[in-house]
Amino acid sequence: MAKLKKTLKIIVIIICALCLLVAFLLAPRMFNRPDMSAFMGMNIAHRGYHDNENGIPENSLPSFEAAIEKGFAIELDIQLSSDGVAMVFHDADLDRVCGVEGKIWDYTAAQLQQMKLFDTDETIPTFEETLALIDGRVPLLVEYKMDRVDTAVCAAGQALLDNYSGEYAMQCFDPRALLWYKKNAPQVARGQLAEEFWDNEKYDGKALYLVLTYMPENVATRPDFISYKAVHKDNISLNICRLLGAKTACYTLKNAEELAYVNGEFDMYIFDSFDISQHR
Repeated sequence: MAKLKKTLKIIVIIICALCLLVAFLLAPRMFNRPDMSAFMGMNIAHRGYHDNENGIPENSLPSFEAAIEKGFAIELDIQLSSDGVAMVFHDADLDRVCGVEGKIWDYTAAQLQQMKLFDTDETIPTFEETLALIDGRVPLLVEYKMDRVDTAVCAAGQALLDNYSGEYAMQCFDPRALLWYKKNAPQVARGQLAEEFWDNEKYDGKALYLVLTYMPENVATRPDFISYKAVHKDNISLNICRLLGAKTACYTLKNAEELAYVNGEFDMYIFDSFDISQHR
């Protein structure tokens, strides 16, 4: 009996040690957290409140104005032109949106601003003119695109945000962007984007992304919030992060049925393709 008790005690100690290790790895920022109250409960329009089929392109100035008119927060993407200007654009390739060959970083800002979005009269906006349009009217969620591993995009974006008076936060799939913010702009709320990557053909067989599914990089980045793919809301690491105090966002809701699946479980709801205000 004494031997059994000793064995059970060792097992309990090991389990407790493992739980503490997991908590240490996944914990969000614990001290000096930025105020995220402006984002709590918000509906966040993904790439603006856009309609690519009907003349309001994603990540365009009209899509941002449409979001503001509806009272939605705005999510947008930024990356750099060849001459280092922060541009608002999602894809690395220009073909889908502009029908042009090449990457966004192959062209100067002036060249990019001549390219039409989905055959409309709208062109790729700079981040600077986008900030001037939004002007703090709604909260802003800035996603840094890191198709090129270069945190210069973070420096360029934050240089503009330093002079912006509205509420904003940043997020990225690549932990290196969060590390840049942790070091250089710790006052900014930072978010880790993730999903169960094995469920995405793009990442199939890539061991690194299997690891990133569970976000052990939090030990270095200490995010303030987690943006996780809505259909993967039951991911164990996401829910541990939530228990440890991280705020959470889900992406990207496409219809009322997807919203019903997650409604009430997240702090922020990133959506496109429908009017979420009719259902929340």
